[in-house]
Amino acid sequence: MVNNDKSGVLVFYVNGKQIVEENVNPEWTLLMYLRTKLSLCGTKLGCGEGGCGACTVMVSKYDRKSQIIRHYPVNACLAPVCSLHGLAVTTVEGIGSTKTKLHSVQERIAKAHGSQCGFCTPGIVMSMYTLLRNHGKPKMEDLKVAFQGNLCRCTGYRPIIEGYKTFTEDWEVMQAANVMTKENTNGLNRCGMGDKCCKLQNGTTSTNGINGNHEHQNDVGKLFEPSKFVPYESSQEPIFPPELKLNDTYDNTSVMFKGEKLTWYRPTSMEELLQLLLQNPGAKIIGGNTEVGVEVKFKQQFYSCYIQPAMVLELNQIVVSNETIRIGAGVTLDEIESTFKTLIKIRPEWETRICQAVVEILHWFAGKQIRSVASIGGNIMTGSPISDLNPIWMAIRARLHLRSISGNRTVLMDEHFYTGYRKNIVNPHEILESIEIPFTRRNQYVYAHKQSRRRDDDIAIVNSALNLVLSESLQIEDINIAFGGMAPTTIAVKKITQLIGQKFDEKMLENAYQLLLDDLPLSDNVPGGMVSYRRSLALSFFFRTYLNISKQLNVPIDPKDLSALDKFTSKPSKSSQYFQIVENEHVTDTIGRPIVHTNALNQATGEAIYIDDVPIFEKELHLALIFSKKSYAKILNVDLSKALAAPHVVDFILPEDIPKDRQTCGMMGDEEFLRRDLVTSQYQVLGGILATNQLSAKQAVNLVHVTYDELKPVVSIDQAIEENSFYSFEAKINTGNVSEVIPKCKNVIVGEARTGYQEHFYLEPHAFLAVPREGEEMEVYASSQDQSGLSETVSKLLGVEQNKVVIKIKRIGGGFGGKETTGRKFACYAALAARKTRRPVRLVLERDEDMGATGGRNPFLVKYKLGFDDNGKIHAAKINLFLNAGHSADMSFAVAMHGTAHITNSTNIANINVISKVCKTNLPTNTAFRGFGNPQTNFAAECMLREVAEYLNKDYVEIARLNLYKEGDLTIYNQPLVDCNVRRCFEEVLVNSDFFQRKQAVDKFNKENRWKKRGIDVVTTTYGIGFGFDAYQQAGALILIYKDGSVLLSHGGVEMGQGLHTKMIQVASKALNIPVEKIHTSEASSDKVPNTTATVASMSSDLNGMAVKDACIKLNNRLEPIKAKNPKGSWEEWIMAAYNQRISLSATGFHREPPVNWDWATNTGDKMFNYFSFGAAVTEVEIDSLTGDHQILRTDIVMDLGNSLNPAIDIGQIEGGFMQGYGLFVIEEMVTLPDGTFASKGPGAYKIPSFGDIPLEFNVALLKDSSNPRAVYSSKAIGEPPLFLASSVIFAIREAIKAARKENGVNEYFRLHAPATSERIRMACQDYITNKVEPVNSTWKVNYL
Repeated sequence: MVNNDKSGVLVFYVNGKQIVEENVNPEWTLLMYLRTKLSLCGTKLGCGEGGCGACTVMVSKYDRKSQIIRHYPVNACLAPVCSLHGLAVTTVEGIGSTKTKLHSVQERIAKAHGSQCGFCTPGIVMSMYTLLRNHGKPKMEDLKVAFQGNLCRCTGYRPIIEGYKTFTEDWEVMQAANVMTKENTNGLNRCGMGDKCCKLQNGTTSTNGINGNHEHQNDVGKLFEPSKFVPYESSQEPIFPPELKLNDTYDNTSVMFKGEKLTWYRPTSMEELLQLLLQNPGAKIIGGNTEVGVEVKFKQQFYSCYIQPAMVLELNQIVVSNETIRIGAGVTLDEIESTFKTLIKIRPEWETRICQAVVEILHWFAGKQIRSVASIGGNIMTGSPISDLNPIWMAIRARLHLRSISGNRTVLMDEHFYTGYRKNIVNPHEILESIEIPFTRRNQYVYAHKQSRRRDDDIAIVNSALNLVLSESLQIEDINIAFGGMAPTTIAVKKITQLIGQKFDEKMLENAYQLLLDDLPLSDNVPGGMVSYRRSLALSFFFRTYLNISKQLNVPIDPKDLSALDKFTSKPSKSSQYFQIVENEHVTDTIGRPIVHTNALNQATGEAIYIDDVPIFEKELHLALIFSKKSYAKILNVDLSKALAAPHVVDFILPEDIPKDRQTCGMMGDEEFLRRDLVTSQYQVLGGILATNQLSAKQAVNLVHVTYDELKPVVSIDQAIEENSFYSFEAKINTGNVSEVIPKCKNVIVGEARTGYQEHFYLEPHAFLAVPREGEEMEVYASSQDQSGLSETVSKLLGVEQNKVVIKIKRIGGGFGGKETTGRKFACYAALAARKTRRPVRLVLERDEDMGATGGRNPFLVKYKLGFDDNGKIHAAKINLFLNAGHSADMSFAVAMHGTAHITNSTNIANINVISKVCKTNLPTNTAFRGFGNPQTNFAAECMLREVAEYLNKDYVEIARLNLYKEGDLTIYNQPLVDCNVRRCFEEVLVNSDFFQRKQAVDKFNKENRWKKRGIDVVTTTYGIGFGFDAYQQAGALILIYKDGSVLLSHGGVEMGQGLHTKMIQVASKALNIPVEKIHTSEASSDKVPNTTATVASMSSDLNGMAVKDACIKLNNRLEPIKAKNPKGSWEEWIMAAYNQRISLSATGFHREPPVNWDWATNTGDKMFNYFSFGAAVTEVEIDSLTGDHQILRTDIVMDLGNSLNPAIDIGQIEGGFMQGYGLFVIEEMVTLPDGTFASKGPGAYKIPSFGDIPLEFNVALLKDSSNPRAVYSSKAIGEPPLFLASSVIFAIREAIKAARKENGVNEYFRLHAPATSERIRMACQDYITNKVEPVNSTWKVNYL
């Protein structure tokens, strides 16, 4: 019966406190409510689509049937706040605080150095916390699953896993084994090889710190000491709210929440639900809101009515009988997985083959946060053509039970269920009640497959499921195969039924291939592209299934084919970190010590403040920007009328608000603040709408109507070359005499190398808060790497002097170069609106806006011609570089110069001619990115070496050694290499990694396995440190000492996760000889240190460190007489004495680097950089040549950092840089359409490496006995140099592909451009399966930018 007792009051608990909301807005998410209403800002907004995990909270409910409390992780950015009625929410603030008591989960991630920028940290903390609440002693596998829905762009994930694995059962077992080992060696934790242990050779000593699962652990010099962690006490956790446990009122009461635009219902019976559907045509059924939430936020869908059936029994139960499993449509994927795992354990294997297929697929279905709330019914009814589960239900022809007021009916989920894209046969007033699946018969086999860009938490490229019934004589009695990703809907292929009656053998296999190809045609412009790859996957999946079933039937299989059976899975990882312990003279001297990031604890507790966490000002407005939706078009009209009439809208900004003499901006003055007549790229800004809240501003801006007259855009480098679309600038280096030398060389080759676009994907999007102050003063809180650049640009726009604009930057949630220049315009929009309205204005970009508007890493095309001798020595090179700048120059000219200078990487080429051309296209402006052109051109250099090696049929290592830089060599810009350690790094990494022995093992593996191939390779990096321009090579600092002896340190750098503030405090601590605890850095602010250099180019520690040291020297000189009079006095006594004697206790510091003299115009000079950082890496990978999937088995890195200021931070930078580089070279692909549209905006479509992608073994060593007199305390820059070492992955992948091609009789040279996506890997293998698929060049997307 219908429940007439409805409540309109939302009641739920947050951190143990009851929340009663009488006027809830149903449009609000839990994240909006937490941050806006409750001021709980520890929970972050990273993407808004449940793809990054920054917003993770724990939701708890009492299960009255099982009488247990269930805890599950939830994406607060998707969860409607109304869905929390009667539930309990725990945020990061609710589990611990630096002001009260830290929770062990917070403490361990901080002290294990697992928090860098910190924006992702609260979400990771809450994922781990939820795991612990459900499993007091989790296993390592549980850890990996818990983090499938979390991303981090800074750390490289290793330290997070290292810190949190100390909670696991596996860790305790390992520690117990270590204790036994110590007892058996008289207390010494030694390798059985004694002094011959490999880790004690080649310049690495036992004083080096080691962490992780490595067998040679040593208690001396660890990055962190697990034994000092506070023990986890599950008994001390907050109790579940007793009212929710004892009282079922919230469960049994129907609720209705009515807002301005949306009404929310939560019925408690099926009858009530069906009546609501009848009364509210077009109502949307809401489960986890994982699909609808994205539709509303990013696709501007609008629904006036939501119905949440969470309390309708029939939709939320699983009923198991002897023959079938009936699953309510509202049951979550997590509940299904748990139930199926139980059934697999208790029932015969042959009965649960469907369950096994579902469990396997669910492991790769989204992340834990999504699986915890997403319902099976929602997945079926939304009808995504790439749903991971729908192919299984269609293959087994699951029975779907439908209910309506007029009656019930049952339909099959077969080829007739979906009638079009996201359309099905369910009538508007019907609801899917349940799905019924059978237990399998003995002779029935069910398998499911999925291939995506990334294994963890990624949408499918293609997925499939097969349902096969065989007779005793192995005749096919029934077969059904369904695919996702091959049509606008999940489809069941039809012609495959022609196999019925055929024997299950290799002849049938060949027939099946042709039938699948006939059934799965794809046009060259099919959405998604990858036509040949997708069709080949269909065949590969069938072949893998054929082998699996053959094995089950004990049909003989060629042993070499067995490798096709297994897919890559998550495996326990291990790691080691080696660094040289520094024996410091004073206890207070922390230089060279792995001290914890100064902000780590605040970040782990959610107390660290980012721009959007700044409390709301009185009368504050929110700005939403009007972005262009065309790549190249004339603007005919901008109609704001509907937007200005929308609720809560206050004002707007348009080009008319900017004086004509101030409308241009950009590094080269070639951009407009606001576009008036012409747009030359999508996501250029035309204006903005101001409203009293962010939601209203976003909704209003979607009502703006812009009329365009479209023009033909230029998108790619190839198009730019064809259209001669270049900027006038060219970067050139000409050394020696190339035109004479190349013709004299015995061997000459011509080739090319490409690298694609990469998105910065910092976890915190661009955010700004402009606050008008007295008179013309403006204060801007910014997420930026460059406070002086912002100050200059904002003051110019406002027409005031810089001394009236103050830029404040507490910290930023990642930058990587992406917040150096592109954010200046956005700060100006906020400041312009604040000036116009005289009210504070907040501007926070959505993830899709940030990705669309701010550009990324420049794609490169490198064309080369090399001359070399028979030994492989390269004598001359003629090289042409092309890079895609986008619609304006920004930093691309500087990127071209930096890339040109690094075109040879570590290779000594005496005669070289390089010309770099900057392509002008109709894409968002590309900008600075970690490495600044170096990774792209270094990649080309390594491609050249390998092509020479293969041309001569020689080993790459031999060719690399022959051409490698050595001490005293000149670079192509005539700079002598001083303290050149690249050869040391190269040789040490070969030894540390057992390269040659493992290469033999790789060759053996490849001979024994047909469908899995391994590759191992080594790369080096020689990275010039410096801007190349004297004006940028300066820094200032300000040190204030207070009467109590405390020190406030300000400098010109920005803390963005790289530990800059921590290192500067260490520098000051050593220089002043006081504990680090005495020193504090508050923020970067333009009113403390003027004319700062942007925090870029890996120079910030060098520049600011020397400025800090300079200020300390001045203070020490002033204090020297006082110390001499009282040599045994304390620091506090000396400071008070100085104060009493009226000695200034503040000092400014300044540093400028020695001048450089390279002149690009004349190609003269002998110094472009201050010094060089060196490194080398060896990586071994395994590829699945059937699908293009891969796994990194092991990476070893040796990095020359001089004397590390902080080994923990520096090793974290190496690992984080490596993983970001891995994304560049292998995983990350920006899919771009021919009209210039980015099809990959947000974590749902653009994939950065995740927890599951780190090398299974990850070893990092800092080069021993290296120093650098050219930087503070003999350290070296670290931020950018390690990134290129990740190219060792793509080159190892290429070696594996070579092995596959060789086995298939394909021996000619091939080019593997970056990124080496699964598509490129698979199609490069060229076997008999790919040969069956007709090559198709997709016209749907641009293949190379």
